[in-house]
Amino acid sequence: MKHSRTHAATPSRKQDHVLLTVHKDVAFKSKRTGLEQWELVHNALPELNFDEISTETTFLSKKMSFPFIISSMTGGYTDARRINKNLAEVCEEHRIAMGVGSERQALENSAFHSSYSIVREAAPSIPIIGNIGAAEVARMNDISPVQKLIELIRADAFAVHLNPLQEFLQPEGNTNFRGVLAGIERLVRGLSIPVIVKEIGAGISKNVAERLLNIGVSIIDIAGAGGTSWAGVEILRREDKSSTERLSEQFWDWGIPTADALLEAASLKSARGGFPSLVLIASGGITNGIETAKALALGADAVASARPMMRQLFAGGKKMLSNHLHQWQKELQGVMFLTGARTIEELHHVQIIRRNI
Repeated sequence: MKHSRTHAATPSRKQDHVLLTVHKDVAFKSKRTGLEQWELVHNALPELNFDEISTETTFLSKKMSFPFIISSMTGGYTDARRINKNLAEVCEEHRIAMGVGSERQALENSAFHSSYSIVREAAPSIPIIGNIGAAEVARMNDISPVQKLIELIRADAFAVHLNPLQEFLQPEGNTNFRGVLAGIERLVRGLSIPVIVKEIGAGISKNVAERLLNIGVSIIDIAGAGGTSWAGVEILRREDKSSTERLSEQFWDWGIPTADALLEAASLKSARGGFPSLVLIASGGITNGIETAKALALGADAVASARPMMRQLFAGGKKMLSNHLHQWQKELQGVMFLTGARTIEELHHVQIIRRNI
């Protein structure tokens, strides 16, 4: 039996999520992203000067130093203001995009509005992405609540996260997903900024991607399996609270591996009668510049990561996170040099092959 959600419970749940992802092992147990099966073909004759290589890209009409997003995770509780401020300052320094965690709490009351608004204050020039859950969108009769959330952070795009697995396992979860697609379509038609639809770690299938594209969604984050298991997070939350409502850990590894989801969605760009303007974000267990390059070569336009960034910030503050991002970008440049790609656009067309494992 599901427990009812209360306004008081939301900040506590959000803090639980962050602390568990940072301090506990919530990775998939046996399932991998699938990127380990792919190899970029080495080019021994790149005919490039390393200094010519540019990782710059444009996302949401803004220039970024490389196609990377620190993905949505936090906001809506006391310490979230400090965390989001630090994340935003690093994103601004590196000229990369940032998403905030679910803003549902900001609709309940104004107690933690500054934990969201601080992001735009600290990062005035980068792409900022708002966020709310699919079940909340389904219940909205009009788009005015989302307009308020957009204004709160002066967002460049707004993400709706699809998380049926998490809601199913969450003690206070909302499993009424009837009307989600219609709710997303209302946002697409009514908002003046792009709507991004994302999973949170179980993947978006080709069928779901097609349904989203058919209602006008043009940016999809496939957020595949192989990185953080949000099923695992919720299973641990139940254990920490000594819940009597136990569910099988078989759900821990549920989902579509990142590489598989990415390939299926990318096929829609080039398919006959397809969607060439589709912008794909790859996330779910991508942890370094080489994996980033693989995702871009497989059809992603940008890559996102959340938990690895949070762990860097918690372990060593802004300096450690900044160094990590610099290393990530340097690895991406290295791959581009070794595959003969001078730009991100050229990286999309380098040779990549699947190994027999």
